[in-house]
Amino acid sequence: MSPVIPSTPSPSRSRWKFGATVLGAMALFAGIGFVTSARAPHGDDSGPEDSPGGPSPASPRPASGSVQAAPEALAAPPRFESTTCWPELEQFNEQVTIANFREWAAPLLAARDPHVRDYLKERLTELIGDDAERARQVLDWARDAGPLDFKVYVTALRNSEAIHRPQVAARLLDMSLDPTLGASHRAGFLSALDTQKRFDAAALTRLTDFAREPASGEAGWAATRTLGRVMKRDFEQGGGASPYLDKLLTIGAESPDEQIRYLALSMPMHAAPVLDAKATERYTRILATEGSEDGREAAVHNLALSEDTQQVLELFSRTFVTEPDVCVRWALFRYAARAGGKDALPRLADMALADPRFQSDYQNFERIYASGTVDFIRLWDSLPDQDPHRCSDRHD
Repeated sequence: MSPVIPSTPSPSRSRWKFGATVLGAMALFAGIGFVTSARAPHGDDSGPEDSPGGPSPASPRPASGSVQAAPEALAAPPRFESTTCWPELEQFNEQVTIANFREWAAPLLAARDPHVRDYLKERLTELIGDDAERARQVLDWARDAGPLDFKVYVTALRNSEAIHRPQVAARLLDMSLDPTLGASHRAGFLSALDTQKRFDAAALTRLTDFAREPASGEAGWAATRTLGRVMKRDFEQGGGASPYLDKLLTIGAESPDEQIRYLALSMPMHAAPVLDAKATERYTRILATEGSEDGREAAVHNLALSEDTQQVLELFSRTFVTEPDVCVRWALFRYAARAGGKDALPRLADMALADPRFQSDYQNFERIYASGTVDFIRLWDSLPDQDPHRCSDRHD
């Protein structure tokens, strides 16, 4: 439903009108009264814990100066029409500042309504703006915040312009790798860090060393994803992928966590850089030693973009014969075509002879190439079945 536009709209007000879905949660505040002059009272700044099965948050007690609800409102919560706006919204927009945001937001977070949380995230993003000191203050709040508050603070910070300030990015990296913080907080800070446009050598080394630690867990996975996302952004904006690729390959080869290894090996797929001789050699070793089928598939995918096409085609032919998993064989088969195009057909014929399950695949590829198709994406789209060996079931 369309939001209500006030009669005298302003850019800061008209964006924050709620639809009917939000207003059900706001009925809570009609019954308890909301601050109309100063600040909403609150208990713990960290907000309620969002733990399953935990106690419901207590309704905040009205402070002096609050408008008390009429007896009839307490007896029967008001009904909201689809065009009704939260009556205190304008006041919240105009009076909330960084200094009092947590106090004003506390009773709203107690409603546990996702639309309300979205509103608070966007409002806090506006308050942070491009101000490094405000961003650092929000980081301080997030450090000791409970789950609901933490998500609001970190998301607002992630979407702010200030997160690109060097001093803010440096502080965020330090907090991401702070061993005194819990894994979920570190993972959240690392996810906010993936907004960066590039990483210098020192940041790359710190993130890599942490991600390959045996006990890095959830936060190590987030650090690996952050490396991959920043690599993609830097690469697309004209930067080099090699420093990031080198670190991701280190994690992919050395992390004891299978999921982290797979993520590290697969993240370059999103940037698709051409592999130089060094990266090709490292992916080749991983293809021969990685215990996870998914990890080997990721290595095949990236090797198809190697500078040395003939070397890769020979590697795929040799590996196909010894590879025990049919889905990795399917990756070797189709990515040989990606690497070599029509020139890969003799290799595909040899694979089909080695494993008769690939006879019909070879016939399809041969037929499509004979029709004049050259581009791999067009060939792929022309296949009668893109999952002939039912490999997608393994990833569902």
